[in-house]
Amino acid sequence: MDITFKKDKNVLKDEVIHKAMDLEEIKPEIEKYRLKRKCITISPECIRCNLCSEECPVSAISEAKATKPAKVLENCVNCEICAQTCPVKSIHVIESTSDVEDEEVKYRLKELKVPHRTLKMKNIEVAEDKCISCGTCAKFCPTGAVNAEDGKPTVIDKSACVGCGACVNVCPENAIKLERELGPVLRTKELSIDREACVSCQVCEENCPVGAIKLEDGEIVFSEDKCILCEVCSSKCPVSALKLERLSNES
Repeated sequence: MDITFKKDKNVLKDEVIHKAMDLEEIKPEIEKYRLKRKCITISPECIRCNLCSEECPVSAISEAKATKPAKVLENCVNCEICAQTCPVKSIHVIESTSDVEDEEVKYRLKELKVPHRTLKMKNIEVAEDKCISCGTCAKFCPTGAVNAEDGKPTVIDKSACVGCGACVNVCPENAIKLERELGPVLRTKELSIDREACVSCQVCEENCPVGAIKLEDGEIVFSEDKCILCEVCSSKCPVSALKLERLSNES
C-alpha cells in the first residue's frame, strides 16, 4: 500500500483560523515542513491466535477472543515485534508523511515491509473427551488443517498445521494442546548513539519501556539484548543523541 493525498495550502490556513477563532488578530503563516509518524494496525483477518499479545514486550495488545480480534492499545511503542510475529500478516506497519509545500499539502500513507519470524508446529493433539465438536476451531484455522463435523471428534491435519495456535485460543473447552517453535525477532533497525552530543538529562532512561538504556556516572550504558528497537528514546531525546534508523535492506 502506498497512497498519496493532496490538499490546497489555503485550505489548511482556513482550518487553522477556524480552530482558533477565539484568538484576536490571528494571521497564520504556515512554513514548509515535513512530519513523519508511524502506527500499527490489526486488520479484520486476525485469526485470534494471540501470538501478538503474548509476544508484545510492553503489553500493548489486548487479547483476541472468538468474538473479537486483537487490538493495539495506546501504549504501543512501535517496536514492530507483533507484525513480525503474526502468522497471517494481518498486522500492518503504516508510515504517514505530511509535507507542507509552497502551494499544497501532501499526505502519504505507506505500508512498511516487515520480515516474519519462523513459526513451526512441533505437535498438536485434541482431547476427544473434552471436544464438543462446536467447529469454532475450524472457523479460525488459517490453513484449513482442522476438520470439525457435528457429532464427530475434531481431526487436525498435522501436515497442514502451521502452529499458530488459533484453534487452541478459541476452543471453549481447552481441548487442544499445542507445542510449537517460534524463531527469534529479526533486527530491522539500528539504534546509534552520539555519546558526545549526550547531555546526561536521563530522558532516555526515564522513558525506556524495557530498561535497555541508562546513565551511570554521566555515561550512557546501553543493553542491546534488552532493546526492542522501539521509537521512544530516539523520539524523546532533546539533543538528537539517539537515532533509530531502518537497515538498508528494509523499506
